Parts: sequence; structure tokens; C-alpha cells
Amino acid sequence: MASLPSLFVSHGAPDLPIRTGPTQDFLRSLLQTMPKPEAILAISAHWLTAQPTVSAAEQPKTIYDFGGFDQALYELNYPAPGDPALAEQVIARLDEAGFSAGVNRDSGTDRFANRGFDHGVWTPLILAAPEATIPVVQLSLQPHQTPLHHYQLGQALAPLRDEGVLIFASGAATHNLGAFDDNYNAPPPAWAVAFDDWLAEAIAANDIPALLNYRQQAPHAAKNHPSEEHLLPLFVALGAGGSGQQIHHGFTYGAFSMAAYRFD
Repeated sequence: MASLPSLFVSHGAPDLPIRTGPTQDFLRSLLQTMPKPEAILAISAHWLTAQPTVSAAEQPKTIYDFGGFDQALYELNYPAPGDPALAEQVIARLDEAGFSAGVNRDSGTDRFANRGFDHGVWTPLILAAPEATIPVVQLSLQPHQTPLHHYQLGQALAPLRDEGVLIFASGAATHNLGAFDDNYNAPPPAWAVAFDDWLAEAIAANDIPALLNYRQQAPHAAKNHPSEEHLLPLFVALGAGGSGQQIHHGFTYGAFSMAAYRFD
């Protein structure tokens, strides 16, 4: 079985599936550039927990974790199955690497049980894998932890790529909600372009130390990421993969980079 890459995509605003444009076109063709995955391990900026947690739901629900968008968006559904066996495998690999991983199951009355697909997962996948037949398991992020922590999570999960599992990290190369422009096609500010360019160059150079220390190394890092959760998925993909290359770029709503990266 051919090894799959690990991917990082910027999912932008929740209305991605109903916004025609280059990012939609890119995502629709994305999985056609590689062997069909047996399963997808998704890491989204929108599931944050104290410890690494893996979803083991057999049939995850579609979560509409946003408000104020076109009603058509709330009528979309992503009915991909879960994969409890893969979830257990992910937990075992994380435990072997020294992480204390938890599991989120279907059972119980806890409101956090049966973790569904948040928009960081389903809005890009409804374009990239619209048949919704590939099983999807989700892994949470730890926002209080460092890029290195997430890079090491990715390293622990790297062997899954040789077993037909696509590691699919979804966040944002730049993410400052305060700079959101109501015009979808507004030009990006210079500070967002500078950070976006730096990120592409550091990944192309495989400069892992600089990337892990991006907060001090990159221009306007804190302005582009007032909080880190939207960039943390990239470090999981980086740790799980090899050398990286940018496979898509562009901006929406002004300061929202739509950059995507592939790590082989």
C-alpha cells in the first residue's frame, strides 16, 4: 500500500461549501492527487480539550458550530461514518508515545459524548470527499500546549500513513477575526501576506526549528494568530509528514489565508 501524505488545509469561514472560487476548486480535486484513503484522521481547530481525545462515534453528527450564515449552509449534512477500530488504534499509538489519550464514545448522557464533525472537519471534506463514504475519526487539539507538543502528536501518528490513513489537519494559515472584512474578495492586508509568505518559505525549506518557534520568528505572528488554535493543526501534519510544499494559496474575507500544504 502506497504511503499517503499528511495535509494541512485552511478552512476559512464556515460558508466555504457555498462559496464558489479557487479554494472550492482546489478542495474538489485534492483527493484525486493521491490513492483513495481507507480512512481519514481529522484534526480540527474547533475541537479543543485538555488532553488528546479521539472520537469513536460510529456515526458522527454534523455540527453547525457557527451562526449568522446563509440558511443553505445549515441544510448541508456530512454523513461519513466513524471508525471505532481506528480510534482505538490512534489512542494506542499516542499512549505508546507517552501521551495520555482519551476517547469520546457514542454512549452515555454526557453532553460531550458522540463528538460530531465540527465545521473545521466537514466544510472542507464535503468538497474533497463529497460521497461521504470514507470513515472519519477526529483528534482534538490542546490549546494550552506548544507547537512542539502537536508536532510530536503528529510524529506518533506518522505510521498510520502507511496503513491507508490520510492525516487531514484543518485550521487557518492566518486567523485574526478582528480583521474580518465583510467583502469576501477584499484584498489581504500586508501583515497577513507577510506572515503567509514566511510560512510558505519556512515549510519549503523544512525549517522545523523556525516553524516550532514561529511566535518569535515569523513577522506579525501574534497579529495573525491572536490565539494559536487555528495554526496548531499544521504542526500535527508537519510532524506526521516529511518535506512539505504549498499546494494552494489565496485569501478570503481580507485577512483569511486559504493556504494548504502537503507533507510527504
